[in-house]
Amino acid sequence: MSGVEEGTLPSPGEGRVGVGSSTEAPKATASAGREWPLWEVFVRSKAGLDHKHCGSLHAPDPKMALQMARDVYTRRQEGVSVWVVRSDQIVASDPGDKDMFFDPAEDKVYRHPTFYALPKSVDHM
Repeated sequence: MSGVEEGTLPSPGEGRVGVGSSTEAPKATASAGREWPLWEVFVRSKAGLDHKHCGSLHAPDPKMALQMARDVYTRRQEGVSVWVVRSDQIVASDPGDKDMFFDPAEDKVYRHPTFYALPKSVDHM
């Protein structure tokens, strides 16, 4: 597309037939015909709070995913931090594996914080 650098979005009407001064069709790129990857968006609404999953979006790269997430999920300046993670990079346990992942800890009381007595010097906890 004329006048557009690699990695930037064209301005409205640029590179489209019959719009603006351009009369040529958009040029094919290496990513033509491929769908953009899916990204999961997490937003921290206030300092000190956890990031919360807000939704998903499609974007070509991390920088664009972050910009799009900011535009879509923090329109009213309600966020202080945004995370974007490619969906195919998230690894999760299967809910059917709950017993294997979490039940073995029940018989190990030393893993629970209540097992330990606090010294008097940290009595404020």
